[in-house]
Amino acid sequence: MSRRPVSTELWKQLQPLIPVFTPSTKGGPRRLKVSDEAALNGILFVLHTGIPWEDLPQSLGWGSGMTCWRRLRDWNAAGVWDKLHQAMLVRLREHDQIDWSRASIDGSSGAKPPGGQETGPNPTDRGKLGSKRHIVVDARGIPLVVLVSGANRHDSIMFERCIDALPAVKGLSGRPRRWPSKLHSDKGYDYARCRAHLRSHGIKSRIARRGMESSQRLGKHRWVVERTHAWFAGFGKLRVRFERRLDIHRALLTLAAAIICSRFVERSC
Repeated sequence: MSRRPVSTELWKQLQPLIPVFTPSTKGGPRRLKVSDEAALNGILFVLHTGIPWEDLPQSLGWGSGMTCWRRLRDWNAAGVWDKLHQAMLVRLREHDQIDWSRASIDGSSGAKPPGGQETGPNPTDRGKLGSKRHIVVDARGIPLVVLVSGANRHDSIMFERCIDALPAVKGLSGRPRRWPSKLHSDKGYDYARCRAHLRSHGIKSRIARRGMESSQRLGKHRWVVERTHAWFAGFGKLRVRFERRLDIHRALLTLAAAIICSRFVERSC
């Protein structure tokens, strides 16, 4: 059951973001003996394999599953995972490895055990409760935005939120870059308000038109977003949304986005 330890690049970017532990003046648990790096390895093991937190083997030396879960929760509350994703994007832009010439947007539904925020009856799965992942990627499939909604929400409802969530990424001389030149999407986003929102940000619309344009033609550029969804599904903990708490599910998604970015960093930077 061994897994590759945390990459040097990922740990290098994460370490300065981790808040300093300050024990409560009212008492309570002292600093745990599990190091931050060991806890991160435990989190990554659960994320990759999809095993329940309580089944994390302590023989691996990464602490208990509950210790790793608490560290994931606490770091998420401190904004660590969002900052890590942003840091990886900055590393990529420092080497001009983000392709802003075109971006793609898409949503992907997944099953979810009963309960939890941002879930709803999935119309593509006999009305079973589900959750949906919405992503925006660059021309190479690098994830720029990851948002969550109930499976019953139409992709277009999240369109404006996804575009507005695009981060301003520094790393090269001049102003940080935020908006891609073009945005590709399928016919699920074929609405006037979606095109108007892109125009307001100076982004050219490449949205397939219902009954007019072949999806095969636009698929020449949009396949990268489908591949990135497959990368997310490659993490065992994300194939099915096991986490009832939205903050924990979002933390795992954002960490996965940072890991995907780190793979590009290791290959290209």
